[in-house]
Amino acid sequence: MIDLQIKRYYYYKVAVLGRKLHPLTYAFNEPLVIGSVVEVSLQNRIVLGVVVDSSKKGEFKTLFIDRAKGYIFKPYQLSTAHFISEYYSCSLAEALALFEPFKTEETEPFRPDIKDPKIGLTSAQQKAYDFCLAKESTLLFAPTGSGKTEIYMKLFAKMLKEQKSSIFLMPEISLTPQMEKRLKVHFGDLVAIWHSKLTKKRREETLKGIREGRVKIVAGPRSALFLPLEDIGLIVVDEEHDDSYKAHNRPRYHARDLALYMGKVLGAKVVLGSATPSASTYARQPVVRIEEPFVKTKKRFIFERGGCSLTGSMKEAIKRHLDADGQVLVFLPTRGNFKYLYCDSCGYRVECPFCSVGMSLHRGRRMVRCHYCGYAEKIPQKCPKCGYHISSERIGTAEVVEELEREFEGVKVQQFDKDTITTARKLQKALDSFAERETNILVGTQMLAKGHDYPDITLAIILGLDYILALPDYRARERAQSLFVQIAGRAGRSREAEVIVQTNDVEFFSEYIGKYERFLREEIASRDGLYPPSMHLCRLLFSSKNESGAKERMLKIKEKIERFSKVEIVGADKAPIEKIAGKYRYNILLRSEKRADLLRVVKGVNDGSFEVDMDPVDFA
Repeated sequence: MIDLQIKRYYYYKVAVLGRKLHPLTYAFNEPLVIGSVVEVSLQNRIVLGVVVDSSKKGEFKTLFIDRAKGYIFKPYQLSTAHFISEYYSCSLAEALALFEPFKTEETEPFRPDIKDPKIGLTSAQQKAYDFCLAKESTLLFAPTGSGKTEIYMKLFAKMLKEQKSSIFLMPEISLTPQMEKRLKVHFGDLVAIWHSKLTKKRREETLKGIREGRVKIVAGPRSALFLPLEDIGLIVVDEEHDDSYKAHNRPRYHARDLALYMGKVLGAKVVLGSATPSASTYARQPVVRIEEPFVKTKKRFIFERGGCSLTGSMKEAIKRHLDADGQVLVFLPTRGNFKYLYCDSCGYRVECPFCSVGMSLHRGRRMVRCHYCGYAEKIPQKCPKCGYHISSERIGTAEVVEELEREFEGVKVQQFDKDTITTARKLQKALDSFAERETNILVGTQMLAKGHDYPDITLAIILGLDYILALPDYRARERAQSLFVQIAGRAGRSREAEVIVQTNDVEFFSEYIGKYERFLREEIASRDGLYPPSMHLCRLLFSSKNESGAKERMLKIKEKIERFSKVEIVGADKAPIEKIAGKYRYNILLRSEKRADLLRVVKGVNDGSFEVDMDPVDFA
């Protein structure tokens, strides 16, 4: 007997995870749900893909899907991935690769027995808590030591009562050890920590707990945003101002902005917390303010002129505080040397006359250049303002540690930067050593500003803030003020403290002590019509092993952009770091009042010859 039944095939568009390719058409002998994770063959290799749409049989040979993996991306993940693809100019497959999929197998819903944690709030904290619940998204603007964490904990507890999950974003894993302890005290095994340093085994165990619904609160850096949590009711972005929320490789998304987008898609509350919120967030979000720290202690500010070096009076202060059983924090802006000109006497910064940002030093070419518009001039031999020596060098963290160890024999000094803190274990060891008072002095970079809470720091020394002010960045003033407030906030949590600040621009820092909101208002006004929040920026990046090739591609795209209206070319020139890994680099910086206009232009000229960085925070 002849079998006349014809085998039916289904055709699907499949995004091959992590690739820059557009979705490809594959066939399968069973119907599949959109979002299904599948194995497919690509260039004779078996790779993972995601079914993103149904398709029709084409006039070409169609390969078959090997098998469905039993995982699925939920509609909100697909929606967010489409947004990332469109807004941050990457392929859908690259965007989807950020996410961890859900398991398709049915499991019994996990209903934990929620014990109400006893989290008492002050009247100011209660007001902020109520405000956060009343709004779709909120900026919780509160000084260091004001109890933002207690408000977060209370919000997590409310979500648990409603059988909802929460995501708690922190800027770096340097914060997770201390925060993990606080979360576990209240919520026990309902909490999971997620970050890139997890072992493979720990990662798999954590994902299993999340997929089975046993984990209801996930805390970690920006990658925690992409985990397969059910019923997300709250996303908290702590230290929302921090630049580490911005990815510096494709897809170049900003986790804070993505949290706001996902909040709308999911109908979840979003709380952005900071003692020094970014000007853009302050301008665009409903704000609830806590004015005073939880424990108010006396804090004395001492300003010393100079560049970036330990002085005799600083060493005397260190000895005095160590003798009084205090701990000391010494902050330097970065590990390496700056390439920005600055006057050691009056604090004058060599700025671009057209962009109001510092210009970078290029010794080989004997010039300083603006990396926004490309304007260049000869290196000044003396300060144009006071005639004093112009400097570009400074001391690094390792040198400060060596100097302190020589000066204070027997005193334990810990270097705290990315050169020394290279693993999660080293991080935990360094923090534990300081918490247990085995370490007397902590010397480090921006890692020190990330929300660590130690009650016995009675002296904070801040070096090199003038170099931050001289950065070729429209946010240089904001970054300097933020670091000043954040580092000063590490001292005096429970005891009287001193903060020594080395700067030649005393007035700029001293006039805003306790007045960060006033600073933000003035900063926003000064940027009007130039930079965010009133304008939007986009950076196009060109690179090639052939310098003339990179330049030609840049000029070709620049010519195309000039045909569009409503988008301004701020500058088109060599990148601040002109060559990386053997490739020459060029930038075009675009500015517009509306994001939609920027997106329209970028889409209109994008021929694949450049990378797109929407809302850039790094201009190097």
